[in-house]
Amino acid sequence: MANLLVHLLFLLLIHLIPSIFCQVKEFISLDCGSKIGKYSDEHTGLEWISDSILMSYGKSVVEENPDDDDDGRGGQVQQQYETRREFPTDNRKYCYTLATQRRRRYLIRTTFLYGTGVPGNDTYPKFQIYLDSTKWATVSILDANRILTKEMIIRAPSDSINVCLCCATTGSPFISTLELRPFNLSMYATDYEDAFYLKVAARVNFGASTKDPIRYPDDPYDRIWDSDLAKRQNFLVGEAPGTQRINTSKIVDTNNRECPPLKVMQTAVVGTQGSITYRLNLEDFPANARAYAYFAEIEDLPNNQTRKFTMLKPYIPDYSNAVANIVENANGSYILYEPSYMNVSLDFVLTFAFVKTPDSTKGPLLNAIEISKYVEITRNTNQRDDHALSAFRTMSAEISGTNEGDPCIPTTWEWVSCSSASPPKIIKILLTGKNIKGDIPSELSIMDELTELWLDNNILTGPIPDMSILTKLKIVHLENNKLTGSIPSYLGNLPSLQELYLQNNSLTGEIPSTLVTKNITFKFDGNPGLRKGSKGKKRHILIIIGSLVGVVLVILLLGLSMMHILRKWKRASSCKATDEKGGVSLHVTSTKASSTYSLARGGHFMDEGVVSLHIQISDIQEATQNFSKRIGKGSFGPVYYGKMKHGKEIAVKIMADSSSHGTKQFSTEVALLSRIHHRNLVPLIGYCEEEHQHMLVYEYMHNGTLRDHIQAISSCKDLAAHRQLDWLTRLRIAEDAAKGLEYLHTGCNPGIIHRDVKTSNILLDINMRAKVSDFGLSRQAEEDLTHISSVARGTVGYLDPEYYATQQLTEKSDVYSFGVVLLELISGRKPVSLEDYGADWCLVHWARSLIRKGDVISIIDPSIVKCVKMESVWRVAEVALQCVEQHGFLRPRMQETILAIQEAVKIEKLGTTSEQDITRAQFSSRKTLLTSFLDIQSPDFSNGSSHQRPSAR
Repeated sequence: MANLLVHLLFLLLIHLIPSIFCQVKEFISLDCGSKIGKYSDEHTGLEWISDSILMSYGKSVVEENPDDDDDGRGGQVQQQYETRREFPTDNRKYCYTLATQRRRRYLIRTTFLYGTGVPGNDTYPKFQIYLDSTKWATVSILDANRILTKEMIIRAPSDSINVCLCCATTGSPFISTLELRPFNLSMYATDYEDAFYLKVAARVNFGASTKDPIRYPDDPYDRIWDSDLAKRQNFLVGEAPGTQRINTSKIVDTNNRECPPLKVMQTAVVGTQGSITYRLNLEDFPANARAYAYFAEIEDLPNNQTRKFTMLKPYIPDYSNAVANIVENANGSYILYEPSYMNVSLDFVLTFAFVKTPDSTKGPLLNAIEISKYVEITRNTNQRDDHALSAFRTMSAEISGTNEGDPCIPTTWEWVSCSSASPPKIIKILLTGKNIKGDIPSELSIMDELTELWLDNNILTGPIPDMSILTKLKIVHLENNKLTGSIPSYLGNLPSLQELYLQNNSLTGEIPSTLVTKNITFKFDGNPGLRKGSKGKKRHILIIIGSLVGVVLVILLLGLSMMHILRKWKRASSCKATDEKGGVSLHVTSTKASSTYSLARGGHFMDEGVVSLHIQISDIQEATQNFSKRIGKGSFGPVYYGKMKHGKEIAVKIMADSSSHGTKQFSTEVALLSRIHHRNLVPLIGYCEEEHQHMLVYEYMHNGTLRDHIQAISSCKDLAAHRQLDWLTRLRIAEDAAKGLEYLHTGCNPGIIHRDVKTSNILLDINMRAKVSDFGLSRQAEEDLTHISSVARGTVGYLDPEYYATQQLTEKSDVYSFGVVLLELISGRKPVSLEDYGADWCLVHWARSLIRKGDVISIIDPSIVKCVKMESVWRVAEVALQCVEQHGFLRPRMQETILAIQEAVKIEKLGTTSEQDITRAQFSSRKTLLTSFLDIQSPDFSNGSSHQRPSAR
């Protein structure tokens, strides 16, 4: 037994050490106000650095003998609380910019210890902290000797995030520490994370042996798990009678969704009298919350004893009616079971109670809880405006470091004014006399809400840029600079322009007449090279314009007449062509109509009730030059290139398998493709069933299969393939193939399951657009049934493991296979390879382990890794992992997969999603629990706004 425990501990360490090492390398721990550059914490071993590398404002305040008896950390506080950074009380915000990976989830933690404060100042500080434009919390110091901690869980919206302090109502804003901790991919995912952050309200370790919290290194993600013994203001009170504390030294399997630390799960409280009750105050509640309960049976119960219980308080029908049977749900003792309450409405005073069921011999058990409040994300200032302002900041040292964070929220930069819209836009730029050098940024032209532009008394050079789309521009001050070139004529056409000041520059050429005649304040003296145009010349120009307009009208009339004649001629030609059929012997066989279709079981199609196009074998032999050019081989048989008499290029598949199974595949494919037509399915031109030959004639796909291109890239021999299969092309191929499958699943009635989705069955036309092919294994879904009982068929590496195990085929089997295709497109790797993946042996296992560690870079095809936007890859990686979930009910539908791919395309094209109203239907409707206990179906946001709140459950 001892050897077994040692072995288990060794395996656990082998599993955790690489993850912990990677996590710690990415930790950011800032000691605010510290004069010491770098040091290690004697309690955690973590490395702390001075915040001076990120912050040059404010002042360092040294505490005198700081201590904290109420935070549960005991006695003398750590070194990072010996100083704090204090900022001026003014109208500005002071921001720390932390580097992040777009779409990765993080824990951000700030702490505040006021300590001795400032002599003679009896007023404690009260101020606000923000994440970018989102209000995080109001920091209100009520006890100078207590550490106040604020934590937020986010999915990073970009490659950096700002933590800002501002808006003091009393005292001065200050901060003691700032920490950033990255999570693995699957941790803390919600269906609302594009619109909401998670503000941590409580994280409690029940049954703790001491008052000390548990954090790193016991928790590799450095979450702080407060002890239930550390009773202080707003903490747990009122335990139920008979509550006892238990613990174990045995290994508890905690490898679940949120990966809580082993040490926390080795302790618990149990209700020996049949119930557990606590009361907990939740700051900033009532609100909508995400709540997790952590259960692990850590007692060895005899076979005749059970532990079953329900939640009595708060009473929520979906939850309180469910029975928690820990051993059954977790599949055994010492295994973590973590039911989640993904969206519940909780009050400020939360009373929660668990009671045993009548048939249970043991009372309820609780290891830990974690409760977070949904905080609605405030949209940042219009990204294009922000980009333009960034260009100005690089042009003057005087403004480059004076403003941080969002230019409008929560306070505006001193040289801009903002609209009240959401997101806000810049309406005024005031940069008079700021020593700005260089050309006026061209990015200015995209600030379409701008009404006032003050750039006078600087050192601006070059021409006046195009600002013709700034239709709301009223006042423009460009005087006293060194601008050159002519005055753009569009200025006279700006509909809202009231004042234009251009004096004392080096502008040349004629002044546009529209500016001279326009009723505006216009000053241009001090530009020796400027001159006014003559009236005669103006009349001459008008005559020329009038003549040109007349000529254009004549040409348009002639063009319309020609189009009318051509249309008539085309109608006549098309009728003639229909009669002649291009000289090819085609025989159309039409039999009885059918509302649905039955799969062929062999024989001629006269019995199938289909409309099919029969092509004579002699015509196929002539088109293929007697099958002289072989272009491939599929599961059906060899494939040959051909060209019909009328020029149509074809691909001919000849059935190599003459058995009844092969004949059935042939019949199935003709029966299906005779009835279904979609731009992303390879069109069947016809079939041949003569002289014991079975042939299928398809439209020729010039660029072969997707597998051909991926293999060409992986072999590192085909440079053209590298160029041809860039990331955007891969995304379009994925979208095309997904649309083809989605049509099969939902566009046909009844739906069709392909059953052999793989890269060799995705063909590419001359424009690299994808079409799904090879329907020989496809099955028709039976109406009113959730699955088809079928012998598992498919290709190793793509085959759905649930389908293989249960022999029950569903549409989600195609989704699994398509998830493998997505991983191939990301990685450029084979689906199965002992050489590439070792013990993992397949692409799914290898990629899943890396992505869940947050390491998507390691799986990206090296040929594209430098030419992709990481957020775009993350979006596809996330949906690919959902597609290859072990259980079908956890996988998305094809429509949801299409939306995720389309979002990735938009990200790749535009570089950001913040400007796009991406539909909320992108969110997966897969269930978010590992078990069925307290499960909630994810909501449909397809018709909601981007700021729709999670509804209470």
